[in-house]
Amino acid sequence: MNVVTIESEAYKALIEKIDSLSRFVELNQPSVNPEEAWIDGEDVCTYLRISSRTLQRLRSSGKIAYSSLGGKIYYTIAEIKKLLESRKVRTSVESVDELCEMYKNRISNLQDKGTNKGSL
Repeated sequence: MNVVTIESEAYKALIEKIDSLSRFVELNQPSVNPEEAWIDGEDVCTYLRISSRTLQRLRSSGKIAYSSLGGKIYYTIAEIKKLLESRKVRTSVESVDELCEMYKNRISNLQDKGTNKGSL
């Protein structure tokens, strides 16, 4: 193991530059509106407490908009809220709020993983 020593002032200057870069990255990251985020059907079923078949029926009847990519189906949180507000699915808006919070946490965790990779 190699040990590198630097002067206290050089260390402080280095830490200030790292902090400055960190603030710059945080400020310049595009903000994501959770309601515009796309989530997969499994997450929708989990948080709405419905089966995948029920979700398929909602799609087939045109009651919920979706997008399909590579055989996987995605929904926007805004579309799920719209569905709940129209009382098509018997669950609460709190479930969607919980889904939004889960999405925010997932994004935060992904950002943290990206940050931690650079600090190794």
